[in-house]
Parts: sequence; C-alpha cells; structure tokens
Amino acid sequence: MNIRIRRAAFAGFAALTVAALAGCATSAASTENAAGSMATLSADDEVTITFESYNLSNAGIWSDTITNLIDEFMAEHPNITVKAQPSSSASTAGSVQQQVLAGGAPDVAQLTFNELDFAATTLGAQNLSTVVGEEGLDEEFGGDYPYHERARALADWDGATYGIPYVFSTPVLWINEDLFAQAGLDPETADLSTWDAVQAAGEKITAATGQPSVSVTCTVTGGSWCMQGLFLSDGAQVLSDDRSTIEFGSDAAVDTVQTFRDMFDAGVLANQDSVSMYEAFAQGKTAIHVNTSALQAAFMGGAASGGWTLDARTLPAFGDSAVVPTNSGSFLAMFSTDPKKQAAAWELIQWMTSEHAYEIISTEIGYLPLRNTMTEEGGPLYEWVEANPLVKPNLEQLDALEPWVSYPGDSYAQVDTVLATAIEESIFYGADVDTSMQDAAKRAQGLIE
Repeated sequence: MNIRIRRAAFAGFAALTVAALAGCATSAASTENAAGSMATLSADDEVTITFESYNLSNAGIWSDTITNLIDEFMAEHPNITVKAQPSSSASTAGSVQQQVLAGGAPDVAQLTFNELDFAATTLGAQNLSTVVGEEGLDEEFGGDYPYHERARALADWDGATYGIPYVFSTPVLWINEDLFAQAGLDPETADLSTWDAVQAAGEKITAATGQPSVSVTCTVTGGSWCMQGLFLSDGAQVLSDDRSTIEFGSDAAVDTVQTFRDMFDAGVLANQDSVSMYEAFAQGKTAIHVNTSALQAAFMGGAASGGWTLDARTLPAFGDSAVVPTNSGSFLAMFSTDPKKQAAAWELIQWMTSEHAYEIISTEIGYLPLRNTMTEEGGPLYEWVEANPLVKPNLEQLDALEPWVSYPGDSYAQVDTVLATAIEESIFYGADVDTSMQDAAKRAQGLIE
C-alpha cells in the first residue's frame, strides 16, 4: 500500500459580502446597456484591455497557443491592445476578486465552471444577455460551425448568459497498450466498458507488474469536475435540482465511492495526488488512467519518448447505467463596465471562441472544439480528427454531457474541499464510506445555507 502525503488543497480565499463587491463593480444589469446595444469602436478609438487566463499560467503549449492567438487578434485589431496576464492564484475567481478589491477587475477573465454562481451573483461578471443582447449572442453561437447545443448554455445563469463557454474537455480513459500486452491482454479487445471490467483488467496487469495499474484523478483533490460525472453515471447527484440540498451523502453516491474503495483494497488503484498520477501515466508506469482529454498532447509525447502505445476510450459505466460525463474547463466572462472597453472585450471574446481559434486550440492543446461540426467531413478539423483518433472518445461524450455543477454561495470552493477530503479518506485511508460521505454532506449543507 503506497500511502502518500496528501498535498494541501488550494487555499480558499476569504468570502466577502455581495455589498462589498457591489461597491467596486457596476451591476451587470446596468440601465445604459439594457437594450443590448454596445459602443461602436472607430479606427480612431485606441482601447487597452486586460485578459486574464489560467492557460497563461501553464508553460509550453498552453501559454504559447493562447499568446499567439492574442498576438493575431491585435494584428487584426490594431486599435485594441490586449494585456495578457496569468491568473495570480489557484482559484481563478479568487484572482479576479483580489483585483476587484484593489480597484478593478480584468476586462475579460477565464473562469472555471464551478465559479459560475459566484461570478454571476457576487463577483460582478456582466450579464451578456443585457450587454450584448440576444441577437449578438445568437450570432456568436451560430455561424457556419455553430456551438454544440449542450455547450452553448454552460455559462447561463438564472435565464441569462454570463459567459461564453471557451475551452473544456471530458474525462477520458487513457490506456497504455504495452502494459496490457505484457499482462497477456489484447488492448484492442479488452473489455473496459464498466468499472467492474476495469478492475478485472487492472488485477491482471497489477499481478504482472507488481504495482497498482489504475489511476483515477476524479477521486482526489482537484478532480471534482469529473467526479460529478461518476456520481451522475451511478444515479447520484452532488446538488439537488432546486440547488438547495447537498446530495453527495446519498446511497447512490456512497455506492460510487465504494466502487473505488474496493478497487484500492484489491491493490489495483494507485494512491497518488493528481499530478503524480498524470506523471506516472505519461512515463509509462500506469496502464489505465482517467484524466482530462486536454492532456492528449502530453500523453502522446510521453508515449513517443517512452516507446509505448497510447489509446483512449470513453468513460466506463456502472453496470448497465448510462455514462454521464461532466466537463472540465472554462468560460470567458466580461468584467468591463466602460462602454468602449466592453466593445473591445466582446471583440476579443468572439475572436478567442471563433472557428479559427478552435482550430488552433484543438490541434495544439487538445481541448474539445465546442463548434463540433468543425470535425465533420468538409470541416477544418475533419482531417485532423481522422489522423488523431484519440480525439473521438472526447467528441462522442459531448452528446451525453451534463454541466459541471457550481455550488451556491461564496463558500463553493470549501464545499469541493469537504467532498474531496471525504472521498480520499473513504477510498485511501480506511474511513467508513457511508459515514464519511454522509458527514461531509451535512458539513457542506451548512456552507450553502
């Protein structure tokens, strides 16, 4: 049993009152933009805006790709200067909040979907249904390659659009075909359609290699986005439909966690933090790994340098229940209140979610193209997908996608921490699953009331 030292979860930032932030930012429903009209920038208008992105915090293909797109934007829009900056804390909303309290937020910020409630109700994200108008939003989401219907509404809140879905992925089951073969399993025909089948294959591989063969990042801190999909796939929810009740203490949720406790007790599931899981798989040490499809390029590089063969599958099912993946990723929110800056910010948002941008982002980073028809025959990504079949499980799961739930209130991050701790304690450290999950649900309930 490889007992690890749990890395500390990111520090939660202090929750502040709505009134305090409201004093720093104009209401999203400001009367000057009630008609949905925006200022028109002329060639003489010189505007500087700030774009904050957590992708810029990651060196290599992530920051390089986004930086290049911003440079292209400024070349196409010579009167708009974009100051690009990485998020300054592990919580993207926390980074924006710090700037709001210091006197001003970035004009455009990349926020994760679990921050949507907080962004819309407390942080000051602009209501794009009001600022841009429904006609402008229809044009943005439409075009020759429109947004997938399940992606379009991911940043809608209380009947209005508070952000444009930007980059995200679904959790994919990655496999190392060589380790399967070493254990006498044919990776092409091996059954990985259910979690029971994954455990059975993992037991054979573990017996051959002498070490845990499966890692699932959903089960540790930082994996709440995909853990929500595992709950849904087993008939559980983390939050009631009316958003008033925490539900990850239910029998179905307990059963979900117990599945991975059983896998760990069998010696199959690796006890590592998410970074160690990712690194071990990229180094060819793990046979089966669940993680974001956005790591495709990194895993392809690891396979090429390590001399092993990479493959990808859709998520396994719990018995005969339908698989319901949730998305990771982000949306672009506007925080500008100045009319000219809003117009410039909207131009940037449209550019970063354009067909051209998705062609670059998908091929360079591996994020799912939200304009999914780009991958169909005749589309600009068709040949790339055909040449890179690892993308197909990700695209397939888009049709069954359910959104990453954001918890109500300012303590949404603490709720995720409570849940992640309960899951880790239940799976890896011997806590009674039923008791741990129910206790966590009760503590989380107090945080949203």
